[in-house]
Amino acid sequence: MDFPSGDPAAPQPRIARWLDDAERVDVAIYAAIAQTPTPALDRAMARLSRAADYSRLSLISAAVLSAGAGRRGRRAAASGLASVAVTATVVNLDLKPFGRRRRPDRATAQVPVARQVRMPASTSFPSGHSAAAFAFATGVGQVLPPVAIPLRGLAALVAYSRVHTGVHYPGDVVAGALTGTVLAQLTTHALDRRATQRR
Repeated sequence: MDFPSGDPAAPQPRIARWLDDAERVDVAIYAAIAQTPTPALDRAMARLSRAADYSRLSLISAAVLSAGAGRRGRRAAASGLASVAVTATVVNLDLKPFGRRRRPDRATAQVPVARQVRMPASTSFPSGHSAAAFAFATGVGQVLPPVAIPLRGLAALVAYSRVHTGVHYPGDVVAGALTGTVLAQLTTHALDRRATQRR
């Protein structure tokens, strides 16, 4: 039976039900991680999460590549940093305000104090740290594919650290990783096209 628009008894559209289910799973995974004692991991994840603030790990990696991998290293570093710049701009100015998801409630979830880092004032979706880390790894990988493997591993750890420290839900970091990867691919494609046109 079709219900008239606005009828409170009307069933939710299927997509809304899927989103509600996904939200419940997301919150449940966050709670499970928060309530799992991991004292050996807590400080390490907190340190890693703080180290990734302002894309510091990407900046350090770019400096190492520029100094130690010659011309291709400098090109890879530039590609990675350009990808981070585009991704950070899009995520912070466009996606976060649109997403408007509140940050997790660490007190309710009982996230251990030992693993906590500063709770950002911005909205939660998507994770900017995850987006930037994966953007850098993808941008570098377009020039030096072997180097992208450890950088993607580092990006995955950064993404997990944001959940472990309680500042993001798992869905936020997955969305951030996908966003950073896609935006980096678009950025490097634009850079390659521009370089080709100059030749």
